[in-house]
Amino acid sequence: MMGKERGTRRLAYEILPHTNPARIDALNFIKEHVEEGSSLLTDGGSIYQGIDVLFPVTHKVDIHKKFEFTNTSEIEGMFGVLRTYIRRMYHHVTPQKFPDLMCEFYFRFSHPEMFKNPRYFLSKTLYLVPTG
Repeated sequence: MMGKERGTRRLAYEILPHTNPARIDALNFIKEHVEEGSSLLTDGGSIYQGIDVLFPVTHKVDIHKKFEFTNTSEIEGMFGVLRTYIRRMYHHVTPQKFPDLMCEFYFRFSHPEMFKNPRYFLSKTLYLVPTG
C-alpha cells in the first residue's frame, strides 16, 4: 500500500505479507499514516467503502471505471514512477528484493537533494569510524 500527501514529495508505504489487501489492512495503514481530519482521496475499491465511518477523515472517491481520475492522479502517477524506476534501474525485481527496492525508491523520491551530486551524497552518508 502506498499513500502520498497531495502537492508534496511525502510518501508512506507498507508492504503487505499477502497479495489481496483487505479493509483491515487499509484501516491500519490509514490509522498509522493519515492524520485525523484529513481529506482521504481513494479509488472506488471496496476496501475503502465506509472508511470515513471507521476513521475520522473526509473521504472522496474516484471511480476509475467511470474515467474519474481527478483526486487520485498523484498517487496513480507514483505507481507509474515506481514502475519506471524498477525498469530503468533494475529491469525487474523479485518478491524477496522488493522491500529493499521500495525502501530505496522511497528515500530517493522523498529526499532528492541527497542526489544532486556525488560529493554531497558522500558527505552526508559517510563518516569516520574510530579505530583502536
